[in-house]
This record gives sequence, structure tokens and C-alpha cells, in this order.
Amino acid sequence: MIRAFVAIPLPEAIRSALVLQQFLLPLPRKIEPENLHLTLLFLGEVPEPVLEAAHEGFAGIVMPPFRLEIAGLGLFGGDRPRAAWAGVAASAPLERLQAKVERAARVAGIAPERRRFRPHVTLGRFSPPPPEERMRLERAVAGGAVSQAGAFDVTRFVLYRSFLGPKGARYEELAEYPLNGGQ
Repeated sequence: MIRAFVAIPLPEAIRSALVLQQFLLPLPRKIEPENLHLTLLFLGEVPEPVLEAAHEGFAGIVMPPFRLEIAGLGLFGGDRPRAAWAGVAASAPLERLQAKVERAARVAGIAPERRRFRPHVTLGRFSPPPPEERMRLERAVAGGAVSQAGAFDVTRFVLYRSFLGPKGARYEELAEYPLNGGQ
């Protein structure tokens, strides 16, 4: 079984801007800069033959490159936040790409999670902080200036393998899929 996901890798300039944002937020545990990405679909633990079939489906996706913009900050977890994230401005091409990736995964026999796609880049994960730290974190997120991260061209997406460890996850690129045409 291979733990895998499909994501858009971020250019160095965007990662650098997000690392600066991480520094400005009181995050107990930050995501390593090399692990910052925009997940299109978490595949979970997948048997190798099924992952190979999904790879073939992903390789058949035809779409032109498009532009994305990092916009806004937020927290997942409501009153008990567990993650901080940088958002992505609404993008019809991103929604189309995500739907095509999910369709290819389903055809290959993968049953992805049933959550709504909320495009974001996770900046940090943590246990729910005590009330005073939570308020400090919420104020910092509300005052965040992530819009300075800017826009970037999406020219490819990647299939990653995820290895869980005591210091967090480590990712290995298994395949990349260029965006170079189509509608």
C-alpha cells in the first residue's frame, strides 16, 4: 500500500512568501517549506496496481495552464483550531482540474474522502491551543498579509507519496503531469 495524494507544487517565490507568513503567525508547529503545496486530492492508502491505474488517468488529463493567486488566511477546527492555512482566490480552472483528478481517481477504483474541495496551502498543524493562545493566533490570522504572496502560473500537477514520521510527513514525487493544452 502506498499513501499518496495529488497536488500543485508551489514556485519558490510563493513558498518564500508563505514561509515569511508562517514566521509572522504564532504557529506551534510549522509545515516545512519544501512540503508546502496545494492538495487537489488525498488518495489515502492505495494498492500499487490501483495507484498505477490512477497514474494513467492523471496522465490523460488535458488542460491549459492557468493562473492562481494566494489570498487570505484561515484556521481549520472552529473553536478548537488544529491547522492554519493560506487560501486561494476563486478559480474555475482550478475547480475543473480538481474535478478531473477526482474523476480519474474514481475510475481507477479509489474512493476519495467525501469533503468539499477547499483550496488552501496548510501552513501549520497543531493541537488545539489554550484560549489565550487561540485568541492570539486568531488575531494574527485576521491581520495576516498573505495577499503579498501573489499569483503564479500552474503549469503542472504532481502525484506524491507521503511517509509519516515523528517529525511530520515527508513527501516523494512519484510522477508529474504537465498542463499544456485542451479546454
